[in-house]
Amino acid sequence: MADSPLTLSTHAQTQVESSFNTGDLRRRYDFSDRVSELSPDQTPFFRVLSKTAKKATTDPEFKTLEQRSMWHKRYAYCTAIDHDGTAIGSGDNDSDYNKVELESDKLQLDDIFLAKFETDYLSAGNVQNVLGQTGTAVGASGTKPIFFLENQIVKIPVRVFAANPASGANDTVPSGYTEDYLMVKIAALGVPAASPDAQAIYAKCQVIRPIAAGSNVAWTLPGAQYNHGATNFDAMVTTGLAEADKCYVVGSAHAEGSSFPSTYKDTPYKDVVGFTQIWKTTCQMTNTARATELKLAQDEWARVWKNKLIEHKYDIETDLLFSSKQKDSAGVRYTAGIVDYILTSGNVFSINITDAVGSGGTSSDDFLDNMSDFMDPRYNSSNATMFMCDTATYNWLHKLGGFQKNDVSISDQFRFDFAVTGKKQLFGLPVTQITTPYGDMNVVRNIHLDASPVKIVAVNMKHAAYRPLVGNGVNRDTSIYVGVQSLENTGVDRRIDLIQTEAGLEIVMPEAHAIWK
Repeated sequence: MADSPLTLSTHAQTQVESSFNTGDLRRRYDFSDRVSELSPDQTPFFRVLSKTAKKATTDPEFKTLEQRSMWHKRYAYCTAIDHDGTAIGSGDNDSDYNKVELESDKLQLDDIFLAKFETDYLSAGNVQNVLGQTGTAVGASGTKPIFFLENQIVKIPVRVFAANPASGANDTVPSGYTEDYLMVKIAALGVPAASPDAQAIYAKCQVIRPIAAGSNVAWTLPGAQYNHGATNFDAMVTTGLAEADKCYVVGSAHAEGSSFPSTYKDTPYKDVVGFTQIWKTTCQMTNTARATELKLAQDEWARVWKNKLIEHKYDIETDLLFSSKQKDSAGVRYTAGIVDYILTSGNVFSINITDAVGSGGTSSDDFLDNMSDFMDPRYNSSNATMFMCDTATYNWLHKLGGFQKNDVSISDQFRFDFAVTGKKQLFGLPVTQITTPYGDMNVVRNIHLDASPVKIVAVNMKHAAYRPLVGNGVNRDTSIYVGVQSLENTGVDRRIDLIQTEAGLEIVMPEAHAIWK
């Protein structure tokens, strides 16, 4: 009969051995697959990670690459304009690009104005801002929007006013405007004759879709909000500017018989370094205790072994959640923890399940707004995302999947888009499926979050991996070393066995992960 995952009969001595023949003592047993099967509902992250994303490393300081394509995020902010209609560089300098208003006679079909574009993410690696982080300031070093080319079509959001703003209004956004957008073609690229901003692109823009007829003035973005990078991404989100004011490349248009266009060099990669960590757990007992038959659990050694194996897995689970990647002064390596990684670099949302809706409590509408931001199909997919919750939030989500009091109104067009649709087993782990307009959430309870301010951890498993150290024929994944100390090999009348793991968490693409706290 095969052993269960919680027994180690195959690792025990079956006969008295001489000091010249240690038998199974001090042998190593690969236990990596079997240990992941222990108590899966108590260690859900390690269970799923080790089963779906195990990737060996040959270096305790392993490197991986983040890869992002630039085509889906070719956006910038029109931070300033100059509508004299002249060629770029003809008597201009950067200070001339300080106007934020466009007069109506410069917005007709085929009219020309000059625009300055800046963005808020690093071109190398295409490292973008994520929600809840300080982020990269507009116009910061390394953010030059290198993707702009001649003959590209660019959509520019504008605010349309009935009359010229008052003097000094460049610093604020007056009330009484309507939102519209211009479609322009990049007629030429260049730089001002003096004092150009190295992190900006200057473009001669030809209007191909004007604003509504009869409008007197259109404002581009409020210049003071950007002011050469003085305002960070958090402030832009707070003021509602982050997405609504992005100028996207939407296509290109070329004349008949025209030549091939120019291009840009994309640099989609970013180096990421991870560390392996060494976990050790021992089972120690005198041989007298091993030979004593007890009530209830007759074999004390077997009982302790079972608990030590689960304890070892607990330690791995909690470190994969809460550790912080570093190497201390003694050279000890600590692997990355998913919570610390997301709080530092990923999407961070707020949630309040204690107070009533209307008194600061989070409603289903609030949560779905967060989901719409997080599940941007350009960066994320719910099918690959695992949502781990503390117990209270796990219960709250199930209540949202029913009819939460005072949180659902019924109309003639009622659709219940947030609902618990089923249960399933994933590697022995109970998973709740909650349907949202943005895909099914795969929700599991993680008891280790109960004592944490973090309520939900969402991990895109396509961008996470369990990295055991395996190289030169040596496997450092979870192993049992039998008889590291024994009467037979040391003369000390006790038995010590060792459980050891050397592995690390690989986590990349912070925009693909989120925390609610």
